[in-house]
Amino acid sequence: MLPFILLAMSERPRPPISTRLMSYFVRNPLIYLYTVALGTVSLVCSPFDRRGRMQHDLARAWSWLILKTCGSPFEIEGLEKLDLSQPAIYAANHSSALDIPVLYVGLPFQFRILAKLELFRLPFLGGHLKRSGQIPIDRADARATLRSLSAASQTVNNGMPLVVFPEGGRSTDGHIQPFLGGVFYVAIKAQAPIVPMAIVGAYEALPMNTYVICPTRFKLVIGEPVPTAGLVTRDMEQLSAQVHQAMSDLFYAHSSLTPPVAEPQDAAVLPSGK
Repeated sequence: MLPFILLAMSERPRPPISTRLMSYFVRNPLIYLYTVALGTVSLVCSPFDRRGRMQHDLARAWSWLILKTCGSPFEIEGLEKLDLSQPAIYAANHSSALDIPVLYVGLPFQFRILAKLELFRLPFLGGHLKRSGQIPIDRADARATLRSLSAASQTVNNGMPLVVFPEGGRSTDGHIQPFLGGVFYVAIKAQAPIVPMAIVGAYEALPMNTYVICPTRFKLVIGEPVPTAGLVTRDMEQLSAQVHQAMSDLFYAHSSLTPPVAEPQDAAVLPSGK
């Protein structure tokens, strides 16, 4: 179960006083309560839950409660495109702390998340992330990054789907940002398809650096899988561009945001060669 992090106020139109009061005195306290209560239960269960099924179900319950508390209707499109007979890497845009609950509620299978190392160092939360099998990545250390990416690839090879945010962090304006290359290294190494997804509405509900949750309709749009069979690591940049375009098409077809005139496509390439 990942954290619901609420930071300082961001620069956006000031929500109505009723929305602000609901966030300060109802929604935010309830979300903290869900996190502590279900997180504690999850930690207690973790020694008896080697496959992570119970912890994942608790994370889904936590996420469902959060979305209900936000007062935001939720819709999924493209579930018929999922092929659950083989593990895949599911790539989504990232612009809000609400993205994690959307994915837990929307995806009907157990998965692991590739998350930044800083989260694993937090009290209480870090222990949960480790015990639930999430994968840390330390972008400040190239060797540690490579080890994490190899571990992520092995996770997929072992049959566990992986959820990733190729942008590497939350977007500050809601638009899809350039991708980092590590995700595509993992996909090629595992020879697993990448399923592009678009999360719509989470940015409008809770952009980065805000306390106030604005009830907004959420939508998770699932695209066609992008195959990686036969690709090698020198194909990472091309694969990144293909997935970026697919995710952008999904997102801007359903979002109220206007597509930028020129979208960056370059991926930060890590290893090279076969």
